[in-house]
Amino acid sequence: MLVLGLESSCDETAAAVVEDGRRVLSDVVASQVDIHARYGGVVPELASRAHVVHIVPVMEEALARAGAKLGDLDGIAVTQGPGLVGALLVAVQAAKALAYARDLPLVGVHHLEGHLSAVYLEDEFPSSPHLALVVSGGHTSIIRVDRGGDLAELGATRDDAAGEAFDKVAKLLGLGYPGGIAIDKLASQGDPEAVPFPRAMTRRETGYEFSFSGLKTAVLNWVRENGVPEGQALADLCASFQATVVEVLVRKTRQAAAAEGLDQVQVCGGVAANSALRAELRRAGRDDGFSVYIPSPVRCTDNAAMIAAAGHARLVRGERATKELTATSSFPLPGSLP
Repeated sequence: MLVLGLESSCDETAAAVVEDGRRVLSDVVASQVDIHARYGGVVPELASRAHVVHIVPVMEEALARAGAKLGDLDGIAVTQGPGLVGALLVAVQAAKALAYARDLPLVGVHHLEGHLSAVYLEDEFPSSPHLALVVSGGHTSIIRVDRGGDLAELGATRDDAAGEAFDKVAKLLGLGYPGGIAIDKLASQGDPEAVPFPRAMTRRETGYEFSFSGLKTAVLNWVRENGVPEGQALADLCASFQATVVEVLVRKTRQAAAAEGLDQVQVCGGVAANSALRAELRRAGRDDGFSVYIPSPVRCTDNAAMIAAAGHARLVRGERATKELTATSSFPLPGSLP
């Protein structure tokens, strides 16, 4: 089964062709980094306009790279939400039009369902039950994935997501957008103990919930007192900030894995590409005896291959979207993976 996946939830216009939910035949992404970099973050209206420009060329390129024609497709999967409504609508409307014109089955996919499915595009992936740490610009949560794909969110952020904190701190420090990559690079040259930032909600009674707004404020207060650093001082500040975020994420994940009795952990979402988080979770896995599964960096950031993988399973189950399918900024995580 060949499935065309489409993704436009934020600032990446993406299309991919995936065979049988596992084999990526093509994965094309049109980035908008240059558009939004001057503003230090995504401008929704500009993102929507760029998606309109790129959606058809990206689809055509995905089909060409896969060596497929529209008539070869068995279905279409598209990100329905959550995300920026104007941006989401571009891929949703394109998918609906294509499905109608070619009489193809169509399914809508939750963006996080896509991230959770990205690991299944790798050679090695976890069985169920397992724990999933989802960390991105808009989401930070710990999810239990049970047999049959049943999902249970054990905890989530109360305010800023981890990726959002990275981007806001990077903007404060004048590091540009996207901020996570710049901070990760500088942090590799810095001292993670240079600045003692607070670790929020680390007591066991707070469960598996997160809070990163206080850390963001702590960095702001440090800059107000000391100014924006340069050179080694900037690297030290980035290393200290990143180490704080990573320590909290890893600590909560270890606690959840132990409490739930799970020996497999997957990490997904854009922040899963962070080198320190990948290293520290693997170290925690060795110490605690759980296996860690992390998609390759290109599968951590927003992409359409993960949407096609999630959509494939829904199509196989016989699910079909109606003509009323539309985009939604607020979209609860489904109770189970397909």
